[in-house]
Amino acid sequence: MSDTISRFIFDNSDVRGEHIRLEKSYQDILSIHHYPPGVANLLGEFLAAASLLSATIKFEGSLILQVRGDGQVPLIMAEANSKQELRAIARDANQAISLDFQSLIGNGQLAMTISPENGKPYQGIVSLDGDSLASCLEAYFQRSEQLATRIWLCADGKTASGMMLQQLPSAKPDLDRWEHLSTIAHTIRDEELLSLDAETLLYRLYHQDAVRLFDTKPLVAHCGCSRERVAQALTSIGREELDDILSERELIETNCEFCNRLYQFNAGDIAGLFEQGSDMTRH
Repeated sequence: MSDTISRFIFDNSDVRGEHIRLEKSYQDILSIHHYPPGVANLLGEFLAAASLLSATIKFEGSLILQVRGDGQVPLIMAEANSKQELRAIARDANQAISLDFQSLIGNGQLAMTISPENGKPYQGIVSLDGDSLASCLEAYFQRSEQLATRIWLCADGKTASGMMLQQLPSAKPDLDRWEHLSTIAHTIRDEELLSLDAETLLYRLYHQDAVRLFDTKPLVAHCGCSRERVAQALTSIGREELDDILSERELIETNCEFCNRLYQFNAGDIAGLFEQGSDMTRH
């Protein structure tokens, strides 16, 4: 299975692009929660979009795309980090029956959060005015970054794929060149986006243009949760409340909502969390 992201540029032009295709990582994420078809497709688009956007940023950290709305899916999000690791979730979405973006999302906001490993997080927010995730993201870049951006996303429950063109900041942008390249890309069909690798797709589109494709990078589904992180969350609750819970049960149990991994803490573990210098990662 192919899970790769590829960067390309056009010679003598201020336009860059990214292409992504996900199979195994996408299916691994879907296998945990068994979403309805419309939600599975939308989650694939979120995964592809988060990966495309994170690849345009030179940083160590993660990028999160998240939507909270009043539609059939109250919350959906995808995260991609600089190690090309992906995770995603749709919350309370098991009863969603629609295949339509606006019905699934409803009214709400799209937030993009960039969290560097060393530095303060940055968040941009845009209203959900478009009829697709791609159109909402294009509006975000136009309003927040003033960068002409075109995005194509598609997912079918087995494969998720996407492509992005973006005009780089320039003192004298070549608008005719941008229009030419983006108009050609608008001829992409969903079946081509889902089935073709970057080299084949770009040749079909731009065999008469000077385009350079860089080496592909692999992507993988990886949650990133840990016992230490869960322990830190528990300590924020407070010793007294945790002891009250343990007075009624032998263990405090919590599942990671992304990967469904179970973490258990007994009374001794909880006591250790509040001891100075305790090892929060012991099993």
